[in-house]
Order: sequence, then structure tokens, then C-alpha cells
Amino acid sequence: MNKVLYIFLISLFSLTVISCAKKSSDDSKTTTDNTTTTSSGLYVAVGAEGTLLTSSDGANWTAQTSGTSSNLRAVAYGNSTLVVVGFSGTILTSSDGTTWTSRTSGTTNGLGNVTYGNSTFMAVGNSGTILTSSDGTTWSSKTSGTSEDLWGVTYGNSTWVTTGDNETILTSSDATTWTSRTTSGATVNSEVIYANSTFVALGLNGTILTSSEGTSWDNRTSGTTEHLLAGIYGSNTFVVVGWSGTILTSSDGTTWTSKTPGTSEDLWGVTYGNSTFVTVGESGTILTSSDATTWTSRTSGTSVLFRRVFYKE
Repeated sequence: MNKVLYIFLISLFSLTVISCAKKSSDDSKTTTDNTTTTSSGLYVAVGAEGTLLTSSDGANWTAQTSGTSSNLRAVAYGNSTLVVVGFSGTILTSSDGTTWTSRTSGTTNGLGNVTYGNSTFMAVGNSGTILTSSDGTTWSSKTSGTSEDLWGVTYGNSTWVTTGDNETILTSSDATTWTSRTTSGATVNSEVIYANSTFVALGLNGTILTSSEGTSWDNRTSGTTEHLLAGIYGSNTFVVVGWSGTILTSSDGTTWTSKTPGTSEDLWGVTYGNSTFVTVGESGTILTSSDATTWTSRTSGTSVLFRRVFYKE
């Protein structure tokens, strides 16, 4: 009897050990699976004929249905919403970059750029158009005090700055009352950005202006006469792009160095995210770089002109 009891206890103990080992293995597997993560960031590129592409890594791109044939010009993100603007007052919004909804802008003027700052979206465009929105859905028109076409807009240092044709620079603290600033003859009819405590405005003939507060501006030597179209700040570096494959970099916005991207296509947009710079341009051009020096061409699947690219975290 004792021998039978002994065998039974040994068997029970063995089953318990095996069961615990299996559970431990399963738990270990579950923990490993749960720690596998992917980037939630998203690149969005927009361009002619309603073209809208998205990518999670900057290398592989997927065409999305924008629902419009209007040329699209710029992208911004805020309040959990992507906003795209374009020709004829076009405004689109999306929460995921895949499903897009057309919004009423209240204007038929072309919208050239859009940004998000101070809990507010701001879109600017032709004939001095300025629109604002808290949610990207409902938009209000503001009086800019100019009839010039506006092409750039940003927010920083508690100041809104918009730039446009014929030496136009306007600033505002409240997005309602605007003051004209002097550019000393420089035409900054492209993009303006704010980063590293510095406003950087871009324009014709290699124009780069910088300012700490948006009121007084300094003309910087870019080393090029090409039209500069867009800029971004990432990895402690300013990157500016423009006509004929122009790419310039700077650590401070003052001293600029030319880079060789391997293309002569005009580059219209640039962004940074997920440790990668992405620039886009004519003929469906998309280039990526980890250091803003060595650039790799990517397949976009289209030959249209890309106007801007944006990265949302």
C-alpha cells in the first residue's frame, strides 16, 4: 500500500512540475509578444490632382482616396486631426490618414499652407486669405490687411508669422490683428518655419531670412540662387529644399551647407520623423535620408508634382 501511495505522489508531483513549466513558457511567450511595438507615426504627402499618399516608414507609400481632384498644397496635424489644404479653398480632414472628409472653408481662394499652433489651425492663401479653426472642421476668416498671396505660415515664441509675395511678412499675437514687417527687399514667398528658437523664412533667388521674434529679420547667405521652397528642423539640423534638387543644411540657421541629393527635380516639401528626413517634389519624386547628406530615391507610384510632405507622431 505504501509503495502504491509513493508512486501516486511521485506521478502527481511530475504532472505539477510539467504543468508549471508549460505555464511559465506560455507566460514568457505572451510577455514577448506584448512588448513587440510598431511606430504609430505617419508620413503624408500631397500634390497635384488630389494626390495623397501615406507611409509609416518613408520608404513604402500607399495611395489614399482624397475625394477631390483639386491640387493639394499642404498638411498639418493637431487636436488628433490631419488637415490638408489646396486649390479653390479645399480643406480635407482625417483622423487616420486613410478616410478623408471635405470641409467648408468659406472661400474659393487657393490655400497655400496650413499649420497648427496655440491650439489653433491656421490656413493661408491667395489674396491675403487667412482662416482659423480649433478643430479643423469649422473655419473662420480673418482680416490680414493685405491682398498679396500668402504662402507660408507658422507659430512660435507666442507669435504667428505668415509670408507671401512682394516682400510680405505679417505677424500676430492673437491670429486676428496683423502687423506688416520689413524684409529689406527680400521676397520670402515660400515657407516659413519656427524651430530651435528661430524663425526661418524662404524665398526667391536663394533667400533665407531669420528672426528670433518675427519682428526684425536678418538676411543669411545661402550659397545658391535657386528658389527655396520648404524647410524643416530635425535631428538638431535645419534642412531646406528647392529648385533643381537643391538641399541645404544648417545647425543654427545662419551658416548653410549644400548637399547632393542625386536628383535635379524641383523639391517642394520636406519633413522629419522616425529618425528619417523625407523630401518630395516634381515627377513623383520622394527621397529619404537618415542624416540629410546621403539620400535614397523611393518609389511613389505616380509622376505628379508633390507639393508638401508632413510627419505626424
